[in-house]
Amino acid sequence: MAFRFVHTADLHLDSPLRSLSLRNPDLAALVGNATRAAFTAIIDLCLDERVDALLIAGDLYDGDQTSMKTARFLAEEMGRLAEAGILVFKIRGNHDALSRITKQLVLPDTVTVFGDKPGRRTIPRPGVDIAIHGISFAKPQAPESLLSRFEPPVPGAVNIGLLHTSLGGAPGHDVYAPCSPADLHATGFRYWGLGHIHQRSQHDGAATIVMPGIPQGRDINEAGPKSVSLVTVADDGAITVEERRTSIAEFGRIEVDLSGAVTWESAIGAIEAELAAARAVAGSPHLVARLRLVGETPLAFRLRRDADLLQTEAALRGERIGGVWIEKIAIEAQDAGGRDIRPSGDPVLELGQLMRGEIARSHGVREEVVRIAREMLDELPQEARGIGGDDEAAFAAFVDTLIEEGTDEILARLVAGGAEAA
Repeated sequence: MAFRFVHTADLHLDSPLRSLSLRNPDLAALVGNATRAAFTAIIDLCLDERVDALLIAGDLYDGDQTSMKTARFLAEEMGRLAEAGILVFKIRGNHDALSRITKQLVLPDTVTVFGDKPGRRTIPRPGVDIAIHGISFAKPQAPESLLSRFEPPVPGAVNIGLLHTSLGGAPGHDVYAPCSPADLHATGFRYWGLGHIHQRSQHDGAATIVMPGIPQGRDINEAGPKSVSLVTVADDGAITVEERRTSIAEFGRIEVDLSGAVTWESAIGAIEAELAAARAVAGSPHLVARLRLVGETPLAFRLRRDADLLQTEAALRGERIGGVWIEKIAIEAQDAGGRDIRPSGDPVLELGQLMRGEIARSHGVREEVVRIAREMLDELPQEARGIGGDDEAAFAAFVDTLIEEGTDEILARLVAGGAEAA
């Protein structure tokens, strides 16, 4: 009889919103509740597929959680699995190690949480026995490999390992319990259920190694549909992995080329067309879009001046399409022919040249922008400060962008104001 299980990781329940652009309260509620909804979808998948087990490879929680609402939610969802006779095997990752719920939550007897010492549970089966191994993080840091601490594989059984690891490293992820796919292939285990890196990956060989990725994205840097793995272990030990989507809302970057758009209506029409195309291929119930407007158009100044109206127009088109939300609009469109299209002697053109030249390069102006930017970042919650970059070079680029975009905003208002006065 085949042994079937769902493998997931990195749910980060109740993770705080990290995008500054979620000013729409309905959108904020959607994204804020999406991790819980995704976990419910995972439980539903387990029940619908009548699997034998759910494997969670760390970071079910998101840090020092104290919410009893979350505790009740988890207990209820785990209870649904227990009633169906579905086992749960879980390890703690770096975020779980901080969680108070980890220590306080009482779960059904069908749930096995491996501790910081290597653990193993063997499940006798009519075809082939299944041995599930796991080890949890005792602390938020795990700079050394944990592989040597695992118990050896059970002879004659299909051995499955649960490990929270950064593997060889990935952008945006700290190093935790590092190892390589070659190290995992050499263990004698048949399946490695990993967690920590939020991008899905699979390495086949002596073992099937799966990093399922985060099942629900939390911001634009976790764009695209998210999923879990539905795994089948056949009586002969053969392993089959199916990807099943779980994200309730997926983030997406959408570029809109406004080249040739000469009226406000044509620009909005181009935005709606791109949103509709993206909605058609999105695999989740909701699409949270970040728009990037590019191209040469005489509307460039007006788009910047009336950015609030543009946001409203785009949001209305998203509602018309259905299930489309606008997270942010980046306006990078330029006037047809470039910035310097106005005749020489034009005071706005001369002011723009002055602002982008001597003023922008002025030490005093730049230092004032730096001061304001640092004060702004200091007022933000820690998880949101990444918009200013992760090092001095990135922060300098952030300041450059502020100065450039600020210049464009001022000139846009001056040009538009002059046109209206005329």
